[in-house]
Amino acid sequence: MGGTKKKSISSADKSQSAQDAAQQGGPKKPEKKTAKESKLAAQQAKQQALIAPKMDEKQLVKSLAPLKAITVYGASRSLGLNAAIAAQTLRNLEAKNAIRKVGGYSGHYIYAINSPTAPSSTA
Repeated sequence: MGGTKKKSISSADKSQSAQDAAQQGGPKKPEKKTAKESKLAAQQAKQQALIAPKMDEKQLVKSLAPLKAITVYGASRSLGLNAAIAAQTLRNLEAKNAIRKVGGYSGHYIYAINSPTAPSSTA
């Protein structure tokens, strides 16, 4: 009574061409990532955001220079880091006098890049 239905012409052609290609070693369909592989990729991306950047002070300042106001969130986005790591990086740059606090309060500080001071001439 209830058996398998007859395939439509187009689906029969597709399955036939797939079988022919497999026998001849023709073009293969790209393999899809499994759920496990995609989970691993997401975990690796998350771990990369938790690692401090391997840039020196000049490179960090150069990447932060285009920002109008340097905040923890803005630095996090521009450097591709977790906000906690970005805050730690900004504190380290402040300790090295590469940037300075210009505003903000209670952990929500706004920083500016310290420009090298040119010797002023007094006449």
